[in-house]
Amino acid sequence: MKKETIDYLMNTVGSDFVITNNGQKLSYMYDEIEHNVRPEVNISSIVVKPLNSNEVAEIVKYANENKIPVVVYGGGTGLCGGVSPIKESIVISMERMNKIIEIDEKNMMAVVEAGVTLAQLIEELEKHDGICFPVHPGDEGAQMGGMVATNAGGARAVRHGIMRNHIKGIEVVLASGEILRLGGKLLKDNSGYNLLQLIMGSEGTLAIITKITLRLYPEDKYTASVVMAFENVSDASNAVLEIIKNGVSPLAVEYQDRYLNVESAELLGLHWPLDKGKADILIILSEKSEEALYNSCEIINDICKKYNANKAVFAGTKKEQGEMLAIRSGSYEVIKDNIAYSFDMAVPAGYMPDFLNDLWELVTSYNTISYITAHLADGNVHNDIYMIDGKNPKYLEELKIKMYQLCFKYEGTLTGEHGIGKLRIKDLILQKSKVEIELMKNIKKAFDPNNILNPGTVIDM
Repeated sequence: MKKETIDYLMNTVGSDFVITNNGQKLSYMYDEIEHNVRPEVNISSIVVKPLNSNEVAEIVKYANENKIPVVVYGGGTGLCGGVSPIKESIVISMERMNKIIEIDEKNMMAVVEAGVTLAQLIEELEKHDGICFPVHPGDEGAQMGGMVATNAGGARAVRHGIMRNHIKGIEVVLASGEILRLGGKLLKDNSGYNLLQLIMGSEGTLAIITKITLRLYPEDKYTASVVMAFENVSDASNAVLEIIKNGVSPLAVEYQDRYLNVESAELLGLHWPLDKGKADILIILSEKSEEALYNSCEIINDICKKYNANKAVFAGTKKEQGEMLAIRSGSYEVIKDNIAYSFDMAVPAGYMPDFLNDLWELVTSYNTISYITAHLADGNVHNDIYMIDGKNPKYLEELKIKMYQLCFKYEGTLTGEHGIGKLRIKDLILQKSKVEIELMKNIKKAFDPNNILNPGTVIDM
């Protein structure tokens, strides 16, 4: 990076908040994407930590005038390489922009800066009786700005939907350096094109999110978790579909291969209570009354018996529930170093039994394995292609394409929640038509004519 740029950044935010040391910079250049597939970063990039929106605006305006790429780094919890600067860039870390500006209990809204973590927000809401924010992508180190930029989902999407369902307003810095405020605390606003929704999920390619107004909700008082074992994933997914049809609205429904649960539990020093069958589901319940919780448990138990569930374990205490969820969430650590390619496909939930069966048959035809974790009730499947003796298999690209084609056969998408990032930028053309791609490029040009905002992400300009 040129000295004049470094000097400008130091004058803007203070020399203590500009990182030029290569070793320190690297920790701001990668997300949680697997080492085997993460993009190569440009180490000449520089990291800067602004304090407020005005400093972000000054940095971006300078970058635009000098055609320097800008990449935003949040909590680093993404899984598609979106935060990695592949060109010499200014990397903006949002960590100092971490103020919870307002908890508005009358309107049930919160206003936060982009660098506020999910853990920080949860801790603050615990001071306000009976209110919560429902979206939970799995890692509470995720920052709210990043959760909006990637339209985060997670296990609770089955009941509460994804991030865009709960964001009512944002403040953003455009590529020109102008500050724009979109939306607010309104529940209805039908004036003009919805730029707010367009920027959500754009992965830092259209604007930089600096503040968020998000909707809060009453908190359920009664919770429980149930884990059940099935002989196969088809029985498990059919049981879940019938549970939903019978009026039960779980907070989350998670499927995971038995191997992942057992190995994850061992890694964490915990115990996975299921030892029969091959397919495990974790159902998390959250209700407003003890009676409603009990009724939901009865319905789930009856339906799962119908689909040959051979063991069920009920977790009523917060400690037990926390351990079950920790085992589910910790499974990624078991396999991540051996993944040649990871998937985040999603299909309509009703197609899950057939899709998962066909996916299993496809993998078997290549005489390989693909470990599966799935949000069964919302159709989102995380699986992988595994390395062989530490190397990518020769059939990697062929099998990857066939997996995507299978997903499209069931009216699916190649990413349900992780996003395109830099990992799937070449895959997007498999799903989107030339007309859609061209429209996306025109939108990008309208927002960012010099292509400085996170270039090489989502679409190839």
